[in-house]
Amino acid sequence: MSTDLNTEHIQKVLRGISIPPQPQIMVDLHMEQAMPDPDMTAIANIISQDIGLSAAVLKLVNSAYFALPIKTTSINQAVMILGIESVSNIVNGLAIKRELSDSEIIGMQTFWDNAMDVAAICSSLARQIDFKHSDACYSLGLFHNAGIPLLMERFDNYLEVLQEAYQSPDFDLTNLENESFQTNHSVVGYYLAKSWGVPKTSCYVIANHHRVEKLFTNRIPGDKTTLTFMSLLKMSEHIAKSYQHLGKAAEDYEWQQIGHHALEHLELTEYEFENLVATCHEQGLGN
Repeated sequence: MSTDLNTEHIQKVLRGISIPPQPQIMVDLHMEQAMPDPDMTAIANIISQDIGLSAAVLKLVNSAYFALPIKTTSINQAVMILGIESVSNIVNGLAIKRELSDSEIIGMQTFWDNAMDVAAICSSLARQIDFKHSDACYSLGLFHNAGIPLLMERFDNYLEVLQEAYQSPDFDLTNLENESFQTNHSVVGYYLAKSWGVPKTSCYVIANHHRVEKLFTNRIPGDKTTLTFMSLLKMSEHIAKSYQHLGKAAEDYEWQQIGHHALEHLELTEYEFENLVATCHEQGLGN
């Protein structure tokens, strides 16, 4: 199934996409699209490495225009449904939406790299523990910090506050953000993910991914899936060293506070967790 979309539909999709795509990703996509017989699988793999592009294709394919009976979290499936022409229109639309300066590209690179790493690790962990929602885990990992670049752009001192929180043994990022900016990246990320058509459970996890203690303490009876998503996400952040790459911190103080919740929920010993980490490393993830 594929269909071509007009300019109006593409513009509506792009209104909800605020995170600019990576320049090199755009180059790779344009090269693949220029081939006589473009490989849709290759295009889907390239798109899945970028937050803005992934958000655009998922938002569109989950919109009322396609009226899918069940929302998809698979970027590969979304690309196949859209077809080459519609995907090309989205890519071209985002390419001209905003030009980044060299300094902005450098500032965003760490964010992009970490998001891709967390996404790949989250999907890998899901497969390793036989959690059937590996595609949803990938998109959760990719989008969970989507609010960060928007706050970086709006507040000149945002990175200073982010790093201050990560470097504090009392790690309390959400409250520090609220005090400094009257909002936080989890809330911003929640509304972004919701506007992109990300499933409710993933949106809920994004909104609360730095309030893990509260989520586990006030758990909803019988709802194991939400806590599994959260556990896998926090494990992925720890393995990807988000504390180091985003927060410039020497230790993962957040994991020290909440890691036991994730392992207990998944019924993993420290030894079993280390085996999961080792498998990720063998796959070239989190090294």
